[in-house]
Amino acid sequence: MSATSVRTRRPAVLLLCCVALLTACGSSGGGTAVLRADPVTVPPADPARTAATAAATGAFGLDLLHTLTADPGAAGRNLVLSPSGLATVLAMVLPGARGATAEELAGALHTELTPEQYALATGALNRPGAPAGQDGPVLRQSDDLWAQQGYPIDRHYLGVLAAAFGTGVHTADFGKDPEGARKAVNGVVEKATEGRIKNLFGPGQINRGTRLALTDALYLKADWAEPFTAAKSADRPFHRLDGTGSAVPTMAQTTRLRYAEGSGGILGEPWQAVELRYAGSTLAMDLVVPAQGGFEAFRKGLDQAELDRILGSLTERTVDLTLPKFHFDTANELTPALQALGVKAAFGAAADLSGIPGPGADGALAISTVVQKATVQVDEQGTVAAVGSGVGMDVMAAPAPANPVELHIDRPFLFLIRDTATGRPLFLGQVTDPAAR
Repeated sequence: MSATSVRTRRPAVLLLCCVALLTACGSSGGGTAVLRADPVTVPPADPARTAATAAATGAFGLDLLHTLTADPGAAGRNLVLSPSGLATVLAMVLPGARGATAEELAGALHTELTPEQYALATGALNRPGAPAGQDGPVLRQSDDLWAQQGYPIDRHYLGVLAAAFGTGVHTADFGKDPEGARKAVNGVVEKATEGRIKNLFGPGQINRGTRLALTDALYLKADWAEPFTAAKSADRPFHRLDGTGSAVPTMAQTTRLRYAEGSGGILGEPWQAVELRYAGSTLAMDLVVPAQGGFEAFRKGLDQAELDRILGSLTERTVDLTLPKFHFDTANELTPALQALGVKAAFGAAADLSGIPGPGADGALAISTVVQKATVQVDEQGTVAAVGSGVGMDVMAAPAPANPVELHIDRPFLFLIRDTATGRPLFLGQVTDPAAR
């Protein structure tokens, strides 16, 4: 699946966010650091605000999942998105928003915090905790702001980004060499995702009118705490939403895992859930598997409260588990989805992002496009995933017991990669056909 083309207007401001699960990053590439704003003096994010922001990001992610799968053509396809990635880039935009623009963005993000508080809480969630041990994942994150040479940016806005995300400013000459600047910005994304997200912005999408490019990069290498044995993997049946089936490469293990099952209630559909932890960390992948024939009704009825109830009911059991290996890509133009979630003023002449440009900037800004491109791969060893998110702005003017519980995942299912300590959702998606790319 390819990304919808980004509309090009002049002059334009482009902001992007890229998140990678399994490989390397850094925020160097093609620009020269010319400014690191002093962080504004604001109270640090307190635990209650951070926890509320993690929950809000989860609700935002489910809203996106529901909106993106509302179209019958998309409902039956594999999907992966990053609630955390998109929430982070919008958290970087929000301190510059005013009036209805800020209110609608905050509403879509499910936050009642001020823009500064939300940015600080998001930045706190993005910072890793104590370094992992030798067998744990490697997790790094960095944020940078690229600016057209001479383009004025509000100092307080820069200070908020510095306080929340450690963001500095690099220059690029979008006006004279937009293609060179595009390659430099894309190079940061590609390096941050170990080459898995290439050319996030295509030719012409960074142009002579571009003024800013905001980047966030996260990388993680994560192995299962209980790896699957390759010798136990085999082709096993998988039943798609349309009733057809085929044999797909499927892993198998019987071990102690956190497991839950239920039926009825708000969702009305039977389900099973299991949690696969990553070694040496609080990160985990949760799999939620509705009964055959109940996937679509279950997905439509799932909200954050019900997901919290499911995850809260997980208890340790011995599980006879089979899980298809999967590897696929997703690309979405998210402007319609955000507009459906109530973010409308930011995309038109009524947009008020006046907190971003400094004195002398050439006109008012409005968001013109929001795009996300992601990939996920799950195998016997662990998980690899990467995502790039972009926002464009135009200037308008153990031993098993004898009877383990059985969960053979041979039908469509949902997955969530999260930090179980904070609740921060990194990736959310559905698998309807493990063999599809």
